[in-house]
Amino acid sequence: MDSVIVVPAHCTGPAGQIRLGPGQSLLFGRSPAPPAWPDPPTRPAPGAAPPHCHRLTLAHPGVSRTAGEITATGSFWTLSNRSVRQTYVVENPEGAGEHIKVAPRRADAPVPFEFSRVVLPAGDELVTFDVWAPRHDYFDEAQLVSGAADHGDATALAFPLDRGKRYFQVLAALCEPRLRGAPHAPLPTVDQVAERLRPLWPAAGRASVQWNIDYLAVKLRLKQPPEAVAGGPRLNGKKESLVSLALRFDLVREDELAVLDGGESTSVSSAPEGGRRP
Repeated sequence: MDSVIVVPAHCTGPAGQIRLGPGQSLLFGRSPAPPAWPDPPTRPAPGAAPPHCHRLTLAHPGVSRTAGEITATGSFWTLSNRSVRQTYVVENPEGAGEHIKVAPRRADAPVPFEFSRVVLPAGDELVTFDVWAPRHDYFDEAQLVSGAADHGDATALAFPLDRGKRYFQVLAALCEPRLRGAPHAPLPTVDQVAERLRPLWPAAGRASVQWNIDYLAVKLRLKQPPEAVAGGPRLNGKKESLVSLALRFDLVREDELAVLDGGESTSVSSAPEGGRRP
């Protein structure tokens, strides 16, 4: 399997893709050309391009002639920014706004995403191309669980959420716009969340949705419970803080939005209407 597949912006099929194996590199830019290396046995400096590497031409006057370099490893890839002024951004198109920045002159910055979009500022436009890393490997969950069981007590969950509770439906509804591919979308209002959930939760209303939002803020430790801090300061931007935390740590994933339409994990308990626990 290829380590990295580079997909140009207007690529329409496999023929236009550029495939890299471990250790192979790709130079990209307006007219990318590797430097002339001295004869062997002298070797290129660390992070520099080998004399025989792939090239991707980005035909835009605002892109540097040799703007950067991608190098494939076994299961991820690195990006070198050869610009002296421009910061490049690598976005995760599936990550609800998740991204990394690669500063000018940074060599071999590791990119952790399986699906990535490289974004280069070019004049008053943005030039992009995609990079896939299909060899992302994961440990087998059963082996990790059995291995942990052999060494004492199980690890406590950092964010113990029950996907079968009303509060998880509320959290999923808050995260939905950004998980659907609009990372900077405004968050739904409490009334909009209630309306979204009403087909599954006929009693959903402003008070019950707000109660669940307040409960989530306590459960995810965004603030101490009211009885712990009498008269403590009100938490501003509560919804924004909840969604930011949930997306950052994958507490809600795109496939879990099925709970909003009656999919799995919808065996919920009775909805709280006041101060009752969900």
